[in-house]
Amino acid sequence: MKAKFLIPFVLFVILVGFLAVGLNRDPQEVPSPLIGKLAPAFEVPQLANSKNTFSPESMKGQVWILNVWASWCVACREEHPALVELGKLKLAPLIGLNYKDKRDDALAMLARQGDPYTLSAFDGNGRVGIDYGVYGVPETYIIDKAGIIRFKQIGPVTTQVLNQKIIPLLAELKSR
Repeated sequence: MKAKFLIPFVLFVILVGFLAVGLNRDPQEVPSPLIGKLAPAFEVPQLANSKNTFSPESMKGQVWILNVWASWCVACREEHPALVELGKLKLAPLIGLNYKDKRDDALAMLARQGDPYTLSAFDGNGRVGIDYGVYGVPETYIIDKAGIIRFKQIGPVTTQVLNQKIIPLLAELKSR
C-alpha cells in the first residue's frame, strides 16, 4: 500500500524540483545556438532608401552590433535612449534591423526619438529575424570581425547591460 503512494510522491518531488530551478533562471538569458557561429547571411533593402541594400558581408573585418527593433514594440521604445547613447560613443557600427514593421512608421519613430543607427535595414516580412532566431523584439547581437556572433541580448538593452556586458565585449573583440 505504501508503494502505491511512494511513486506519485517521488514524481511530485521531482516535478517541484524542476519548477524551482526554472523559476530561478533569468528569462533574459535564453541560450542561443548561434553564439560562436557565423552570422546568417542576408541582403535586404535599407530602411531609409530601399534602392540601397545591406548585407552582413559588408561588415567583415569590423566588430559590429545588430539591433532588431520595430516601431510597434514598446520595449524597443524603452531601450531607444540607451541605443542613442551607445550610438554617440561610436564604439562600433550599430546596425538596426527593422523587423515586421511599416517603413513609414519606423522612419517616423527615428525622426521623433533620434536615430542611433549607422544604418537601418528593413526586414518587412521577418525572414531575417527567423534566420537569427529572434524570439521577439528587441534583440541585440554583437558580431566579431570574422562574422561570428559573440553575444545575444534578448529584451531591451539597458545602461547596466551596456556598461557590464556590451562595452567591455566590444573593447575585447576590437583588440583581437
